[in-house]
Amino acid sequence: MKALVLTAPSQLEFTDFPKPIPADDEVLLRIHACGICGSDIHGWDGSTGRRRPPLIMGHEAAGEIVAVGPRVERWRLGDRVTFDSTISCGACPYCARGEVNLCDHRRVVGVAPVEYRQHGAFAEFLAVPARILYALPNGLTYQQAAMVEPVSIAIHAVQRVRLAPNATAVVVGAGMIGLFVIQALRWAGASRIIAVDLADNRLALARELGATDTLRSDLMEVPAEVARLTGGNGADVALEVVGVSATLNLAIASVRRGGSVVLVGNLAAKTDFPLQAVVTRELTLHGTCGSAGEYPLCLDLIARGVIRVEPMISAVAPLVDGAAWFEKLSAKDGAKFMKVILAP
Repeated sequence: MKALVLTAPSQLEFTDFPKPIPADDEVLLRIHACGICGSDIHGWDGSTGRRRPPLIMGHEAAGEIVAVGPRVERWRLGDRVTFDSTISCGACPYCARGEVNLCDHRRVVGVAPVEYRQHGAFAEFLAVPARILYALPNGLTYQQAAMVEPVSIAIHAVQRVRLAPNATAVVVGAGMIGLFVIQALRWAGASRIIAVDLADNRLALARELGATDTLRSDLMEVPAEVARLTGGNGADVALEVVGVSATLNLAIASVRRGGSVVLVGNLAAKTDFPLQAVVTRELTLHGTCGSAGEYPLCLDLIARGVIRVEPMISAVAPLVDGAAWFEKLSAKDGAKFMKVILAP
């Protein structure tokens, strides 16, 4: 088969690669669409250490089943599916509780840390366990379905906190995940959604997708403005979708006493943490990692247009051009792009 293979840091080759053979409990997919994730960019350049060459990256994908292992019962040839980016074991205590994103033995598709190597979907074919498959609703395109993984992250993050009726929420970071968080908050019933970012184009899209207010964090004191917009109280909840010290502190400073902060971004391994502000104001912090079984809900929300993915798809390109797109996305002008989907 043809595949886009990471052969060295910042080096991708479109080349022949052995076609995978599905195990007894696996299916073989013909990939129709796979999105380039920001984590793929940071893995491509070697900065995270989680994409060790040689590796086929790609974990945001959809396709059709072309072969099934002998122990696979539910799925049939021709079924249109997507899959969870996390391969959970299905047997550990976390999996038994439905916390598949915290699985003791989880592996991520298209990732190669020191512990394992799991080839991904920048290829014509991919074999995955049948237990992580989800059927596509009728009418949902493969390109739309390839966006379900980032949508599931947003839905999972919003469901980590119980929103009161007519809650006010702040979203710090209006990139891809932040824009989905805004839509998820609207779906969950938040009445006021305040988007915070540095880029006017992202804030304009945030307002189009459901933000009631947009704030440029480099032009104003955001916590003070959030307080003004909320009658001096602060927001009920803030979702931090960047993962650096400045944005973490901004999110914490923007919520009311007794409020909640959901930590979604993880760009930095460590951040400065305002301990006293959290303790003395009795804030509740929620970590969030990936998703935990929200794919069916997310596929339905996308199919019904409740969550809009099309505004974030900036290009659908052939897989053979993948290396050039990685170069563009890693350059400074890459900020212009929301999501590029590669189609083998």
